[in-house]
Amino acid sequence: MIVDDDALVRLGLSDLLDGDPDIDVVAQAADGIEAVAKAAARHIDVALVDVRMPRMDGITAVTKLRALPNAPKVITLTTFDLDDYVYNALAAGADGFLLKDADPADILRAVHVVAAGSAMLHPTAARRLIDRYHATTGPLATAAQERLDRLTPRERDVLLLLARGDTNADIADQLAMRESTVKAHVSRILGALGVSNRVQAALLARDAGLS
Repeated sequence: MIVDDDALVRLGLSDLLDGDPDIDVVAQAADGIEAVAKAAARHIDVALVDVRMPRMDGITAVTKLRALPNAPKVITLTTFDLDDYVYNALAAGADGFLLKDADPADILRAVHVVAAGSAMLHPTAARRLIDRYHATTGPLATAAQERLDRLTPRERDVLLLLARGDTNADIADQLAMRESTVKAHVSRILGALGVSNRVQAALLARDAGLS
């Protein structure tokens, strides 16, 4: 599903995504209210959601979309590089974000990667985002460190690479593990940390000073 208040953006993204034989655009919405209604009415695997929209903005929409039964994965789209809107969208449960001027191949890859259960962040912006909004001292860091204490040493190794943005395949190669084993570790990490996706786990790792 494509969610953007600009009809031309929706048209352009739809043409791009429909050109991929493994992607079907099944819904479009002009704002968050329409997006939540459409996602509730049918199964949607991935939603591309603009951050700034009328009636219901992308941040609120992410929260409501992620609360649905069979919630879709969410990639937020933005025309600006970094600000608190993007951070708040990730904290609300988005699985990643991309700039609207990203290379078309990166947008297609993002949909595939997120649909497969990984995260997709604009590489340079991701690190700047985390550095800007997350501190490694104070109560926030202490609470994060306590949650990381629930992990085994191996799970911390996986989390460190996950927080760096590595895919399951990348982690498997670096730690000499099967990809299925990495997936099991990631599921255990998310549950132990009490987060819903890889992005939130990465932010928590940064809070604790792990990444």
